[in-house]
Amino acid sequence: MTEEADAPATDEQQPAAEAAAVVVDRDAHTISRRRIPENVLKVLYRLHRSGYRAYLCGGSVRDLLTNRAPKDFDVATDAHPMEIRRLFRNSRIIGRRFRLVHIIFQDMIVEVSTFRREPERAPDDAVDLLITDDNTFGSPLQDARRRDFTINALFYNIADFSVIDYVGGLTDVEEKRVRVIGDPDVRFREDPVRMMRAIEFASRLGFSIDPATYDAIVRHRNEILKASPPRVSEEILELLRRGWARGAFRLLVDIGLLEPLLPEVYRTIVDDKAPYFWKMLELLGRTVGAGCKISDAVLLSVLLLPWITEELEAEEARRPAMRIGEVIVFIRELIQPLVTRMSLSSSVRHQIEQTLETMWRLLEPPGDKRASFRFVFREPFNDALALLELYALSSGREVEAFRQWQSFATKVKRSAEDAAPAPRKRRRKR
Repeated sequence: MTEEADAPATDEQQPAAEAAAVVVDRDAHTISRRRIPENVLKVLYRLHRSGYRAYLCGGSVRDLLTNRAPKDFDVATDAHPMEIRRLFRNSRIIGRRFRLVHIIFQDMIVEVSTFRREPERAPDDAVDLLITDDNTFGSPLQDARRRDFTINALFYNIADFSVIDYVGGLTDVEEKRVRVIGDPDVRFREDPVRMMRAIEFASRLGFSIDPATYDAIVRHRNEILKASPPRVSEEILELLRRGWARGAFRLLVDIGLLEPLLPEVYRTIVDDKAPYFWKMLELLGRTVGAGCKISDAVLLSVLLLPWITEELEAEEARRPAMRIGEVIVFIRELIQPLVTRMSLSSSVRHQIEQTLETMWRLLEPPGDKRASFRFVFREPFNDALALLELYALSSGREVEAFRQWQSFATKVKRSAEDAAPAPRKRRRKR
């Protein structure tokens, strides 16, 4: 392990101690090129042979060091986007706020970014620190410092196969800690979504959140309302799509970050008011971990279900003997403001409505065979049955309704397959 000074990209002189990087030589770390996809290596080597610095960066370095399979492999370089574009004919420049180059291969896309530094701020930007432009190029040191967490700011240098650390990320990986780079109060105001990402990494990696980082999330949790709603919704979906949803949402509730985001849901599940919700997330995690594909409509319906159930029970207490049509209208009107606030696409909103409405129809046992037969083949049926299964197995309610519909659907689909005409064999022409 050695230390290396990184030359700053500006005229300002930085203290030598600040600019020193910890460099771990090839024989002192566990990263092997055999675990890096061939196309990623091609990009790294071409940049290096063309005279540019070429580093594997971000979460892939962290995951390789901890023997996890990286979700993706990103590359950082001192080549500017147009220079990268000229080197790779199979590439395109994307983004405005943050210009990147996508190098397109047959089976993957390799994302390449230019080293950046924190953008300069005008004096009147002191109050609102939200970043709206991030295309100011810099050095590797400056690029590392502008990243979100220390464990995401490690570099793997293809020139000598060393690992470079400017911000203490190696120590945090070793001690299993999620820590913000720099002042967490400033960094969370710059990009409030970083608070959600801190929770994601802690849940996914089994790491703890550094106390200063944790306290800053608590202080600035209402800043999340300044973030782009589509970005926030995508982060929520990403938590639900993975096997660590239960731990992530437990942290979101404990820290209080879910309260400004989804106050309706927070109020329903805080203090373990809906214990079956946590069982649903646990079951969802096992299902996803087993490789089963769950639609976004089902995932978001799982999140909304405790709130909808509570509101519907209160409404039924005021209006006894509600008909199924009235229940469906109530659900649709109830969720509309929330899904609008989340800026979900119209197709996803429609799918959520259809999934919830169909699930409530499934609470009544199969009736007229012809109508029920057609019902099984309606588009939202499978999603609704999957949601009912999660709810029934987690809450112990409506188990019989789920079993009846599952059995009925299996018989109907098997009968349809048996009744389907066999494909005609073509006679060979002489």
